Amino acid sequence: MEILLQTVILVVGFAFLVKGADWFVEGVSGIAEKFGIPQLVIGLTIVAMGTSAPEAAVSITAALKGNAGITVGNIVGSNILNILIILGITGFLVNVAVAKSTLLYEIPYMLLITLVLLTMGMTGQSISFVEGVVLWVLFLMYLFYLYRMAKDGKNQVENADGNGAGSRPSWFLLGMAVVGGALIIGGSSLTVDSATYLARILGLSERFIGLTIVALGTSLPELFTSVTAALKGKADIAIGNIVGSNIFNILFVIGTTAFITPVIFEPKFLIDTMVAVGAGVLLWVSVCRTRTLRRSWGIVMLVGYAGYLWYLLAM
Repeated sequence: MEILLQTVILVVGFAFLVKGADWFVEGVSGIAEKFGIPQLVIGLTIVAMGTSAPEAAVSITAALKGNAGITVGNIVGSNILNILIILGITGFLVNVAVAKSTLLYEIPYMLLITLVLLTMGMTGQSISFVEGVVLWVLFLMYLFYLYRMAKDGKNQVENADGNGAGSRPSWFLLGMAVVGGALIIGGSSLTVDSATYLARILGLSERFIGLTIVALGTSLPELFTSVTAALKGKADIAIGNIVGSNIFNILFVIGTTAFITPVIFEPKFLIDTMVAVGAGVLLWVSVCRTRTLRRSWGIVMLVGYAGYLWYLLAM
């Protein structure tokens, strides 16, 4: 009976995610259109940080409870999944245009901070308070870059927008974004709890659950938001959401958690962090020539994640 109940909760969670993502993208893109904010800036900031809320909530709450050891696995697993699964699925469904600044600055910056995290993990078994400060300095630099981008009004990608979202009242668009975001976060919570319960019933290991099911659960907002944005022709939100989320996950979530307590970086997570670096390199290579994420590269990403999943199962 409990298994049936958890399955129903899983389905309800997915339903919340689907509808929430639809309203969230509609709301934030309409606000961007109405106030003349570049879609890329919206994707890299509001959407990225909003969809990263589950990772932040899980990691910071765990730190407050004295269990910061799950933070690295949660963040690294989510970042791998964000690129290989979410952009893999998005690229498989529709060709996604990539802004020039994303290719030249944001993806390389994401790679840089992932290497910084890897270096911190290799030089010690935890992320210290001082290293948390370093991550926060890098985060403030990123925010300043976004501020300059928004101020200059550059990097706007022309996207067809036949739904007239920007013509709706501001309060309505804001309401759509808030309610959609709440449904996304609530749906991801329901989904990850029920999926984790079912995984334990099947006898899967805690590390496997953490790096895959929990990571997928906290990445579901990015998945549904990016796919919905891409299908609506809002490429900047689709790509910016993922790149921005990965940057936010490392710099804000791990940095803030390290302020509360040292974040345990177990040696086994070194390989996972290397995979995260490799996923970032794959993303950059896939778009460097055409500035478009095409179906063929989407398939490569999905195959890459299948290989990573095989590695986790074999451990």
